[in-house]
Amino acid sequence: METTESKLNFHELELDERILKDIARLGWLEPTLVQEKAIPFLLEGKDVLIRARTGSGKTAAFAVPIIQNLLGRKGEDAVRETSVIVMAPSQDLCHQITKAFQELTFSCSTLVRVVDLSSKEDQSTYRHMLAEHPDIVVSTPAKLRYVLSEGVLNVRESLRAVIIDEADLMFSFGFEEDLREVLKNFPPVHQSVLCSATLDEDLITLKKMVLHNPVILKLQEPNVAIGSQLTHYQVEAGEEVDKAAILFILLKLKLIQGKCIIFVKSVERCYRLKLFLEQFNIRACILNSELPIKIRCHAVSQFNQGLYNTIITSDEMVAVNPAVVNKKHTKKTSTAKNLLQSTKAESGVSRGIDFQCVSCVVNFDFPPDVNSYIHRAGRTARGNNTGSVLSFVAADEVNQKVEVESFIQGLVGDETFALKRFQFNFADVEAFRYRALDAWRAITKLSIREARVKELKTEILNSEKLTSFFEENPRDLQALRHDRSLHTVHIQEHLADVPEYLVPPALKAMIPSKKANRNKRFSELKSNAQKRKAKAENPLLMDGLDYHKKRTV
Repeated sequence: METTESKLNFHELELDERILKDIARLGWLEPTLVQEKAIPFLLEGKDVLIRARTGSGKTAAFAVPIIQNLLGRKGEDAVRETSVIVMAPSQDLCHQITKAFQELTFSCSTLVRVVDLSSKEDQSTYRHMLAEHPDIVVSTPAKLRYVLSEGVLNVRESLRAVIIDEADLMFSFGFEEDLREVLKNFPPVHQSVLCSATLDEDLITLKKMVLHNPVILKLQEPNVAIGSQLTHYQVEAGEEVDKAAILFILLKLKLIQGKCIIFVKSVERCYRLKLFLEQFNIRACILNSELPIKIRCHAVSQFNQGLYNTIITSDEMVAVNPAVVNKKHTKKTSTAKNLLQSTKAESGVSRGIDFQCVSCVVNFDFPPDVNSYIHRAGRTARGNNTGSVLSFVAADEVNQKVEVESFIQGLVGDETFALKRFQFNFADVEAFRYRALDAWRAITKLSIREARVKELKTEILNSEKLTSFFEENPRDLQALRHDRSLHTVHIQEHLADVPEYLVPPALKAMIPSKKANRNKRFSELKSNAQKRKAKAENPLLMDGLDYHKKRTV
C-alpha cells in the first residue's frame, strides 16, 4: 500500500459519536498511519493482514472498527451474543487489549461488554463470565480452546470477527495445535484480522489458515524507528561489572533522562541489577514472566503512571529462543500437558506491552538476534514520540551487534551506518567504578534467591483469594509474616550520595552540591522557625492560615 501526504482525522472516518468521544477523552489528535489505512478496510468487513512496526497503533487500528461494526449491529438487533474473538499469545497482551477495548467503549459500556479469559483457571469462573454472552472475548488460544471444548462458549452461529494479535508469535509460543482446534469451532464465514510486527514463515502459514482473499497492508515504514525519531547508541564494556558501573554512572549523574526500560537476559539478572541499584538509592521495579500476572500488570501500570522511572525486564526463553518451546510441544503430548505448557508460554513479557512515554531503552545484555533488538527498541519512539536505544556491547556480543547494524543499514540504505558511540569520557569517573565493584560483589546467589522469595511472599499476602482464609486462620498469616529474616544485601547509606569531587566539571550543574542542599535545608528550617514564632505570637491567625492552605490544596 502506498501512503499519501494528506492526514485524515478520526471524525472523517465516519465513526460513531460515542467512539469519537472516547478517542477525544484518550487525547488522540489524529490516527496513526496504520490506523488511517486499516480502519476503512475493516469497516467494510474485509479480511486484513496488518504488518506494522511495534508502537504504530495496531491495537486501536482493529479495535475502533470492530466496536463501530458492533454498534451498527446493535441498532438492528438487541440480542446479546458473542460476536468477536480476539486472541493474543500472552496474558499481559490480553489484559492490555481488554483495557484498550474498555477505554474505547467507555461511553457505550452498557451496550458493548468485553471479557478477558486469559488469567482465569476455574471452570465455574468461566461459566459465570460467559453467562451473559459478552460481545467481545479476549483470550489466549489455549484458554479459548478449553472453554470451547467444554461447551462453556459456543460461537458457531454468532461469530462475526476474529482478530489475532502478535500473530507471528503464535506458533513460536506453541499454540499451533490450539489454534487449529479453535478454528474448527468457528463458522465458515467471518471477518479475520492478523496483526504482526514481522513477516516470517509462521505468519504465512497462519495467513493461509485464517484469512480469505485478504487485504495485505504493508506500510511504507521500517520495522524499527530510524533517523531523528530513534537514535541508536552503543557503549563498549569489558567485564560484566563494567556494565553495572556504567549504568550506575549514567543513572546517578542523570545522563539518562525520563522513563527508562533496562533489558537483561534472565530473571536472575533482573534481581541482581535491582539489588545493585538499590545500594545507590536508585529505585526500579521488576518485570518478568516468573511474577504473577497481577504483579506484572501492576508494575506496568505504576511505571506508566510515573511512580517509577526505571523498570528492569527480562527476555524470556520462550520469546528469545522459540525453538525451545517448539521442542516441548510434540503431537504425542496430551491436551492437559499442552495446556500446561501453553500457560508457561503465555507469561512472556518481551513483546507488545504498552509502555508509555519511554525515552530510553537500555540493552544491559545485548539482544541475541535482530528480532529481539527490533522489539526491544519498539518500546520507545512509539507513535510520533522520539527516543533512544543504548546498548552495552561486551566482547562476546560483538557478532550480534554487527548483525543489527547490517539490518539497519538495509533499512536506511546506508552501508556506513553504525550504532553511535555514546560520547562520554569514562576516565573522568573512574572513581565510581570502585564503588560499583564493591556493590556488585556484595550481591550473592543467596541474596538473589531471598529477593525472589520476598516477591512471592508479598504476592501471597496481597492475594485476594487468600484474604478470607487468613481472616479465619490468623495464626497462619502470623507465621507467614514472622518467617525467618531475609538475607538482604547490606546497604551503605553513604553510597547514595555523590561526593562533589567525584563529579566531572561538565556535569556539576546537573548534580546538586552538598552546599546547595545545606542551604536549601537551612532555608526550610528558617521558614519553619518563622512560622512557629508567628503562631506563638498570634495562634488564631496562623490556625486560620493553615486551614485555608489545606482547603486550597
